[in-house]
Amino acid sequence: MPEGDTVWQTARLLHTALAGRTLVRSDLRVPRFATADLTGRTVLDVTPCGKHLLARIEGGLTLHSHLRMDGAWKVYAPGERWRGGAGHQIRAILGTAERTAVGYRLQVLELLRTSEEERVVGHLGPDLLGPGWDPATALRNLLADPARPLGEALIDQRNLAGVGNIFKSETCFLVRATPWLPIGELPSPERVVTVAKRLLEANRTRPGGSRTISVYGRAGRPCPRCGAPIRTADQDDRPAYWCPRCQSGPTH
Repeated sequence: MPEGDTVWQTARLLHTALAGRTLVRSDLRVPRFATADLTGRTVLDVTPCGKHLLARIEGGLTLHSHLRMDGAWKVYAPGERWRGGAGHQIRAILGTAERTAVGYRLQVLELLRTSEEERVVGHLGPDLLGPGWDPATALRNLLADPARPLGEALIDQRNLAGVGNIFKSETCFLVRATPWLPIGELPSPERVVTVAKRLLEANRTRPGGSRTISVYGRAGRPCPRCGAPIRTADQDDRPAYWCPRCQSGPTH
């Protein structure tokens, strides 16, 4: 599932292509909104909110999308071949005279009043990459259930928004705790918030889709810190990665 840094980059791509421009093509390929026509309206901005994308459109409308596991937005120039997937995977098309944004495999796509955005993102904790980032609230949310495993608490978007499975494992590695350590037992738990913020900030402008990765997806390979083989196991049906020597705590 794309994480906060990827969603931030997608929002920037869409904002650059669409914001301030009038739509000359609009096609929402989901039954509930198939008859909606946004042509003639100006796109005001495209804003990320955790892992959600909010495209605000003239007339008090917001197109809300979520990439989930494999969704993507692609932007094409006039005459450029669309390469984001098969035609039947297209869920949204927003076109201006200069660019066309195409949404593929969007499992969440809905048109709502901008005044109702709270309904779809109001449950989220502070956004790690948002202008209203509030580390004190994020830490308070994380510690509300001190017995909860650190990895589970990190990917709960109600605590803080933007961490997914990759940065869950990476954050745990950097604070030297396994993903199964109860968060209330972590010394100086404020480090978790600081590290998660630093990781997403460092990766949101990464070139060419690269990420700085220490443990995620590296099972059996040497830990970059101590050389021990990285281990992996499922946590809530998602893989977690950790170093058995560098990170303390239960191992599932």
